[in-house]
Amino acid sequence: MEPIPERVEWVAKQLVDAAYKVHKALGPGLLESVYESCLCHELTKRGIPFRRQLELPVVYDGIRLDAGLRLDLLVDECVIVELKAVEKHNTLFEAQLLTYLKLTGHRLGLLINFNVELIKDGIKRMVH
Repeated sequence: MEPIPERVEWVAKQLVDAAYKVHKALGPGLLESVYESCLCHELTKRGIPFRRQLELPVVYDGIRLDAGLRLDLLVDECVIVELKAVEKHNTLFEAQLLTYLKLTGHRLGLLINFNVELIKDGIKRMVH
């Protein structure tokens, strides 16, 4: 498997740093949408482009279908971010992110759960 390009690694590093900053300011216990808004604000301050709640169609049997899938964030057109604010990690979240990577052709995704005491315990890096 090819290594992840430096630019993509840089974007991922910025995302992790921004998540740390948001979590330090707010802590756990808020809604996912609050963390998403604050993380987007951090990315904007850093001049990093992103698309939010991006509709992801599914191609099935040669037909493009709107199956209701949405990426929480696509950052700099190279890193998918799936945000959570849940008490318990579920492996379904990882499967969801891997599916998004597969459907989009992107290689790197971050699963970030803000509902943890230490944000390092809430960040999972996934490569496809």
